[in-house]
Amino acid sequence: MGKSNPLTAGCTMDNQIVHDVFTSVIKASEILGIDEQYRDSLATALAKLPPMKVGQYGQLQEWMQDADDPNDKHRHVSHLYGLYPSSQINAFDTPELFNASKVTLEQRGDMATGWSLGWKINLWARLLDGDHAFKILSDMLTLLPADAPMWGPGRSDGRTYPNLFDAHPPFQIDGNFGAAAGIAEMLLQSQDGVIFVLPALPQAWKNGEFNGFNARGGCSVDCKWQDGEVVSLKINGPSCKVRSFKPLKGFGLSGERTVKCADGRDVFEYDHI
Repeated sequence: MGKSNPLTAGCTMDNQIVHDVFTSVIKASEILGIDEQYRDSLATALAKLPPMKVGQYGQLQEWMQDADDPNDKHRHVSHLYGLYPSSQINAFDTPELFNASKVTLEQRGDMATGWSLGWKINLWARLLDGDHAFKILSDMLTLLPADAPMWGPGRSDGRTYPNLFDAHPPFQIDGNFGAAAGIAEMLLQSQDGVIFVLPALPQAWKNGEFNGFNARGGCSVDCKWQDGEVVSLKINGPSCKVRSFKPLKGFGLSGERTVKCADGRDVFEYDHI
């Protein structure tokens, strides 16, 4: 867009990060009961930040201007910071932005390397699409033969070296850590104040269990499932709300109700005391 220069006006990711910083400082100030005047100045500035926008192709705009190219397959999706690792975009509070984020990911495609693949696993998990997250994870774990190039003619689709280092020359530990984070995100989420059990479980993982997963709010979670159904769930910590795509009977839960997520599916919600 225009001339090349080191400055960008209205970069969505920049605004999302500033939003998180200001919001966190305001909340900390309220909890500690200090810096009221500074807190008010941040709240005033926060209200002036440009909102995230949905563009002409149904995508989440990367800039204030609607200038995204739907045929751009570049692996960078910086403007989806608001979906992950932030929680400004989610399936329950911001359905329009949630669906626009999905359009952006579909337009950019699945092929990537290194940290980008790790990020996309997490993004698809936040979009509550376990099968797509599993596909990206499988892509990442495709072995790159030792004598195969990643770039140019005859390049391989392998994204992991035989030693299990992430294959983005020379290697990117971000990809390894990102994939591990993505697996956890597929099994448990807590970014919007509610513990979501098996939010993005792929069909390939019909049976399984995890233990000692830490959720926001000071809770520790153990879970076991068979044929996609939770058969054991233990939550240690303070009172919280719990969500699941399937009914959860027992496990110390009460007050069953349903909420709609952005893709139209019903989600069961409970109180855990």
